[in-house]
Amino acid sequence: MVNLTINNTPVAVPEGTTILDAAASAGIEIPSLCYLKDINEISACRVCCVEVEGEGKLVPSCNNVVREGMVIHTNSPRVREARRTNVELILSQHDNKCATCVRSGTCQLQKVATDLGVLTIPYPADLAQGKKTNWTTTFPLYRDVNKCIKCMRCVQVCDKVQSLSVWDVSGSGSRTTIDVSGHRFIKEADCSLCGQCITHCPTGALRERDDTARAFAALADPHKVTVVQIAPAVRAAWGEAFGQQTGSATIGQLITALRKMGAEYVFDTTFSADLTIMEEGTELLHRLQAGDLTELPMFTSCCPGWVRFLKSQYPELTGRLSTSKSPQQMFGAVCKTWLAERLSLAPEQIFSISIMPCVAKKAECELPGMQSTDAGPDVDLVLTTREFARLVRAEHIDISTLPESEPDSPLGPGSGAGVIFGATGGVMEAALRSAYFLAAGRNPAADAFHEVRGTFAYRGWREACFDLNGTPVRCAVANGLANARHLIEALLRGDVHYEFVEVMACPGGCAGGGGQPIDGSDREKAVDRGDVLYQLDACADIRFSHENPAVQALYRESLGTPCSEQAEHLLHCDHFAWEMPHNRS
Repeated sequence: MVNLTINNTPVAVPEGTTILDAAASAGIEIPSLCYLKDINEISACRVCCVEVEGEGKLVPSCNNVVREGMVIHTNSPRVREARRTNVELILSQHDNKCATCVRSGTCQLQKVATDLGVLTIPYPADLAQGKKTNWTTTFPLYRDVNKCIKCMRCVQVCDKVQSLSVWDVSGSGSRTTIDVSGHRFIKEADCSLCGQCITHCPTGALRERDDTARAFAALADPHKVTVVQIAPAVRAAWGEAFGQQTGSATIGQLITALRKMGAEYVFDTTFSADLTIMEEGTELLHRLQAGDLTELPMFTSCCPGWVRFLKSQYPELTGRLSTSKSPQQMFGAVCKTWLAERLSLAPEQIFSISIMPCVAKKAECELPGMQSTDAGPDVDLVLTTREFARLVRAEHIDISTLPESEPDSPLGPGSGAGVIFGATGGVMEAALRSAYFLAAGRNPAADAFHEVRGTFAYRGWREACFDLNGTPVRCAVANGLANARHLIEALLRGDVHYEFVEVMACPGGCAGGGGQPIDGSDREKAVDRGDVLYQLDACADIRFSHENPAVQALYRESLGTPCSEQAEHLLHCDHFAWEMPHNRS
């Protein structure tokens, strides 16, 4: 252990600990803007500098380790003056219109400036103008150059966690900024739309395309029947946007809020998650029986960020994706067909909205092949969890007083297997539960496949082998696209072999999705949100997708059997119907 003194407090920490972490272990906060542990430790912002007795210059605490006998002052007059100057310089190149920024209240720059008591900026404003400020308004990811503080977080997250290198440094000297790499427009880049750059940006420089106005217009349109679906991972996180603990705000309260806004029908996407399992599990068994998985596995396809990654980086493997649509798109297809008939509505009368923890879902609903009728897209509009929170605030709804409501029928109920779709490994586990039943004619223990649960370090994935009625099925689960890349490279080298692989673009799966709430603390919450989903599964009345009575009714009344001709038409897609920009001729 290393012994030192921080702000007159004796501290003992393991050798190799940074000053920043040593202070945190003693409950002493040192502000920072660019720092992300193990990802971005470049001390670019200099906000975390501290005074070390015996050192002539201030020392950045994020990438300097402690030494025996160090005496550190984290908030001395000298430190405060330097920190204030650094922040004022950053603010001189920042659009300070906080009232019109989506990150107001959760912006780390705003918090640091407020804590320092910065009331005026003594330096002339130096903001980008003209073409430098241009950005497409139609792409699901939006960037505001004048809110960027050049912290490099987006660059490092995209490089190290997602391995896509969409962002890079542009310009030099005082003109240095961050832009799309290779001097490309964002629409030309192979962006997966995972949204991890958004959730790790300390300011409002990056955000999702705002579709809240379209949502309000649809909810107020007397000629439209609004049908809303809620993704599994949203229920674990949406209350965080209002300062509540993870999982404390329930899906029942969320449903009530939507009805207060004017939604005619509200459904739980766990229904179509169960539907996805029926189709994907059956497809897996069909491929196994046909010998299609002897060399390469079947990949899950419910994560559009992962699908975009595969099609851009390994287009030759596109055919290994399950053809089953994602739960969002399956729900949209059933909504505009079977449900429309049940409600005696024409498909064009329905406006289908989904609330997702994901930015890539905004692009998914616009893809070719995601239209089951001539009435347009099956899903008309996708809102992130953050956008939904903005709707709630605009309606002045106090979520602490909201009563519980049940989702509408007949597409309302979902199983515990559908709920865990929102956590990494959940799709795999849910699929194996029902694949076992389909192969053996009986249920396994509900937790028989728990080995595929859990997050793991970068450059890794989880693997397990399960017996499906005498047939061994080797499985792998990866989350984070850098991990996916390492897994695919190992598959292509022949180092490993699996029959079934689940990949989620975001670390921790949808629970850590790029559309989830941001609290400005840099705390990774995917694990806590995932735990909430697994707890909901554990206490669910139904824990197997094939036991969902609404799913059974849909097959009985319309689809017949999983992977039937009608099911193929509504619930499956052609991944070759579109291409990523890099692969277009």
